[in-house]
Amino acid sequence: MTQHPTDAPQFFLTAPSACPYLPGKTERKVFTHMVGERAAAMNSILSHGGFRRSQNIAYRPACEDCRSCISVRVRVDDFRPDKSQRRNYTRNSHLIGAELPPAATGEQYSLFRSYLDTRHADGGMVDMTVGDYAAMVEETHVTTMMIEYRRRGINTFLNGMGDGPLIGAALTDVLIDGLSMVYSFYEPDMQSDGLGTFMILDHIERTRRRGLPYLYLGYWVQGSRKMDYKRRYKPLEYLTSTGWAILPDEPIDTEAI
Repeated sequence: MTQHPTDAPQFFLTAPSACPYLPGKTERKVFTHMVGERAAAMNSILSHGGFRRSQNIAYRPACEDCRSCISVRVRVDDFRPDKSQRRNYTRNSHLIGAELPPAATGEQYSLFRSYLDTRHADGGMVDMTVGDYAAMVEETHVTTMMIEYRRRGINTFLNGMGDGPLIGAALTDVLIDGLSMVYSFYEPDMQSDGLGTFMILDHIERTRRRGLPYLYLGYWVQGSRKMDYKRRYKPLEYLTSTGWAILPDEPIDTEAI
């Protein structure tokens, strides 16, 4: 395996490929490897600068003719759930998430496959094998965890664990200034329960309890319906060329970022 110096990371540029969010667009990414003792600190620094993590790789968009992918994060201390979000939290109060080490299980992969086949059958992850999934969860040098969501049981108040089958899961990084939701998935038959919303609301509370200011949600893509749900978690900050700012309700000029 090639070793990369952690004090002076090398950055690389991918070849152009079809954009998964905006028809007719192409995407390129700049990326670097995060390995060694400083990987966790580097993950925090790069996340603050708009990068996302995939296994031991940190990447961010570097498209030549588009700036639509915008890094966003929730300012958790100022977040106040709206009426719909409060109803969602009440509706799913029978669920509890347990913070576990980043270890892949067959139960996780079965739920992951069901989620992909139902919700993202045309996505780039649909061909992932059980080995690919295990690598996504376990191959990392950063501080991360798997949060498993199950129904509350008779011993939940003692051990903080749920009972019964796995209902949802989130691979979540712990950064210096917040939590970062790397990837989440849930039981597709329970989509009407708003599990995706519930897991974000739960992560906001987990971030607040840790005394950290931000929950990183990855990229918001203006013009992409599948990404527009992130605007509901206000105040939502977005990364500009001069730093983080509050995302306004009206459309923004992405070329000026």
